Amino acid sequence: MSLFDKVFNTLVVEKNERTAAQMASFYNSTPASIKARISEIRLNSGVAVYANKKTDSQGRTKTFYRAGTPTRAVVAAGYRALASGVAA
Repeated sequence: MSLFDKVFNTLVVEKNERTAAQMASFYNSTPASIKARISEIRLNSGVAVYANKKTDSQGRTKTFYRAGTPTRAVVAAGYRALASGVAA
């Protein structure tokens, strides 16, 4: 199974919320590679992957990724972009 498939399954199929570092450690990869796969999921699969920043009690901020459902406004903006020729 490719790294893309592993990240896709973690976020979309299993509906987990993970950091890039967590997935990189679990899949023996790098956080940069995980972020690149997340970008591929967003662009090529059309899945809305959200990056949520959380701060712990000691002030450390981490970015957690999760798949979700886009709002109607986001979908409408996408359709407007397609209609106006902005997006191909």
